[in-house]
Amino acid sequence: MYLFLAMLAFSDLVLSTSMLPKMLAIFWRRSREIGFVSCLVQLFFVHNFTTVESGVLVVMAVDRYFAICHPLRHSTILSMPVVAALGSLVLLRGVLMVTPVCILLHRKAFCQHRVITNSYCEHMAVVKLVCEDTRVNAAYGMFVALAVAVFDLTVIIVSYTMILREVLKLSASDTQLKAFNTCVSHVCVLLTFYVPALFTSLTHRFGHSIPQHIHILVAHLYMLVPPTLNPIIYGVRTKQLRDRIVVVFQRTGI
Repeated sequence: MYLFLAMLAFSDLVLSTSMLPKMLAIFWRRSREIGFVSCLVQLFFVHNFTTVESGVLVVMAVDRYFAICHPLRHSTILSMPVVAALGSLVLLRGVLMVTPVCILLHRKAFCQHRVITNSYCEHMAVVKLVCEDTRVNAAYGMFVALAVAVFDLTVIIVSYTMILREVLKLSASDTQLKAFNTCVSHVCVLLTFYVPALFTSLTHRFGHSIPQHIHILVAHLYMLVPPTLNPIIYGVRTKQLRDRIVVVFQRTGI
């Protein structure tokens, strides 16, 4: 569990670091320009680690399934080599899916009007600045978004369906409550991540009647709220983490 939490924390850290410094420069120093290569690099890290975080949440759902449905085999099935392999596959998937997005954009010609209606380089926001045919870019972006969302949500739903079926077989209500309690933190993180993510992805393509400031607000919430809430959710819900935080505050005299 702690290895998966470390993966989640790392993806949150990279995701927020890839966009927050430039966002602060825009709001505080009025630095509203970014180089094309820098924009592509930011786009790569934002979308890559969004995909990575989604993959980590899937792996955590599978971990919850084995912990509840096969507790005696949990440490054997999810051994250290297996956890390392899963983390590597999640990272590799993000790189392989997002790299073609940057390559396709790098080959396009852009118009004179190069104002991105956002404070960071998001794929569809950059695609709208291209003067050439962008159907391939839009189609591939939609394919990646749907492939990640459909696969990941399917695995998560199947895992929790099997968990629910197994928990309902338990006779003692306190045992059922304890089993459900182990999944509460993960479910909260899933909701804070996927709800704004799906809203942002779909409204960019179909929500033409939605005001622009709503797009921008949800896009920022999608990028900043999950990395902010994830440590709080797991810090409050996990006793070992909560105890360690108390010790750190006591050492600093707070």
